Amino acid sequence: MSVQGETIAAIATPPGPGGIGIVRLSGAGVASLAARLLGRPPRPRHAHYCAFTDATGAVLDRGLLLHFPAPHSFTGEDVLELQVHGSPVMLRCLLERCIALGARHARPGEFSERAFLNGKIDLAQAEAIADLIASGSEAAARAAVRSLEGDFSRQVHALAEGVVRLRVWIEAAIDFPEEEVDFLADPAVLGDLERLRDQLDDILAASRRGVRLLDGLHVVIIGRPNAGKSSLLNRLAASERAIVTEIPGTTRDVLRETIHLDGIALTLVDTAGLRESADPIEMEGMRRARAELERADLAVLVSDDAHAESDLGLLDALPASAQRIVVHNKIDLDGQPARRAQLDGETHLWLSARRGEGLPLLIETLKAAADPAESASGAFTARARHVAALQRAAEGLEAARLALTTQRAGELAAEELRGVQRELGAITGEFSNEDLLGRIFADFCIGK
Repeated sequence: MSVQGETIAAIATPPGPGGIGIVRLSGAGVASLAARLLGRPPRPRHAHYCAFTDATGAVLDRGLLLHFPAPHSFTGEDVLELQVHGSPVMLRCLLERCIALGARHARPGEFSERAFLNGKIDLAQAEAIADLIASGSEAAARAAVRSLEGDFSRQVHALAEGVVRLRVWIEAAIDFPEEEVDFLADPAVLGDLERLRDQLDDILAASRRGVRLLDGLHVVIIGRPNAGKSSLLNRLAASERAIVTEIPGTTRDVLRETIHLDGIALTLVDTAGLRESADPIEMEGMRRARAELERADLAVLVSDDAHAESDLGLLDALPASAQRIVVHNKIDLDGQPARRAQLDGETHLWLSARRGEGLPLLIETLKAAADPAESASGAFTARARHVAALQRAAEGLEAARLALTTQRAGELAAEELRGVQRELGAITGEFSNEDLLGRIFADFCIGK
């Protein structure tokens, strides 16, 4: 059942000159406030054309008033929309008139927060609203809409229901200890657990793609000094973003540039060359380079034919889940053709960052790594906290499997599954705390 809170109001600013401005209100006092503005009780879901006046009766503007009674509204409360001409001055005056009539200014994200608290949307859907607003590409916007429509939440709920069913069976066995050992050895139980693990792995992989779609692929360019890292960044960015000289160690700090390939954002990170050095400034640059590598989605190792094999050791800090590309640069000096090859499971590219030869091959490889085709069909947005919760859930499922297979300990398995259920519930907000909610909704814009 919806819970009516105090009346809040916020401005939805117009997109530009001549646009429509909206003052949006939600809460228990909306109906009476609407009647005072209109001069009579409004008809639900009916557009009333009226004059909006100040306390003296002077007309502020003329526009439309729409009342959406609870619980059939976005927030689950009484909601009022006042649509007027898009003058920022008139909008502020109308907002202040609503404040004088008993409303208060809405906090960032408070409309979405109330929708969540009233059960109209879950937490993942609420976050998708902010993701949709912040989306930097068509693919990200479409994926955010899918999350808002509940695609991600439905998958998480289905997984949670499977975990609950398995918990029920295991805890039933605990209640009948004379049957527990035989029950826990039942292949059907382990089969269910394996299916849950496969299901979770699929959601986790899709969530990682969702984070990448939202935040962009984090591509770290790394290599020894003077390998051509900065030249490659400039080529990909199509601008002279990084200083390029013949002097080794020119780049001493991290340089970032965002580019878009078929609607997918890539954050390119140029780093200091990695080598032995006693220069404290250069050492700090290398420390930052390794820190960037530790959180990379993809590493581009820039080298040449003489050093490529030995330079692979520079990728030791790269996460196991990250992708890698080995670039053999400076083919303009040794006369080799631009090409791509798979060697020992690694993608190798031969190109010239200085002259641009082979650059289309690298762009094609980056696009494949960013997975635009899959992102454009069926993907949803996700956040780092979702991935972290799913990773903890995966660890819990593995611990439950070990408890069943090696320890025959139903109590331990049931406790691990309880933790898995709690992690999944944290994604949709079934298990959450006020601090988490405060951090999430504080990032929203006013009026959402």
